[in-house]
Amino acid sequence: MSDSTSPPDGTPGAKPHRPPNAADDPSVADLRVLAHPLRLQLLSLLTGQAYSAAEAARVLGQSQANVSYHLRRLHKAGLVDAVGEVTVRGGTAKKYRHDPLSGELLGSGARQGVDSYLALAGALGEELRRRTAQRNTSVPGEMTDAEVWLDPQVWADALRRARELGDDLHRHALPPGTPGAVRASATMVLFTMRSGEESEG
Repeated sequence: MSDSTSPPDGTPGAKPHRPPNAADDPSVADLRVLAHPLRLQLLSLLTGQAYSAAEAARVLGQSQANVSYHLRRLHKAGLVDAVGEVTVRGGTAKKYRHDPLSGELLGSGARQGVDSYLALAGALGEELRRRTAQRNTSVPGEMTDAEVWLDPQVWADALRRARELGDDLHRHALPPGTPGAVRASATMVLFTMRSGEESEG
């Protein structure tokens, strides 16, 4: 999922994924809709394959009621789509799928307050701790942490490459448990900061 306001490079003709009245519903634009670790897990799960609430609950080890609640919130925000149905005890249940381009609904930073970003950062941190507890330490990973001053063109290029990497990861996501597939974790949060003068003001 990306909160970029333009489609990632390499997706010609990609159009914003907007449900009806998205522009009129303030909950759609608020990043706080993502500020829950289980919602982040659901978006990751539903990138590789469509699931019903019951199926997703079994994979994630959660109650169906809890997963259903969070799926409804994500669906209302336009971040997951109902893409089919599955038969359940003589009835039917919706199956949901996440389109990473739906992150465009979250809008640009100009539409978000710092409190929304702080709420999301808390959920990302909690989710990163959960994944790190399951890290395969016998396999090398990559880590970068930086608070640096950069030439504007260098920064623009870094943002472009980060979007491309995020697009690659989502585009090639496979259903959980696919034989031979690598279970991988990736968290990228790149943003500009206020200058020292702006921070003091």
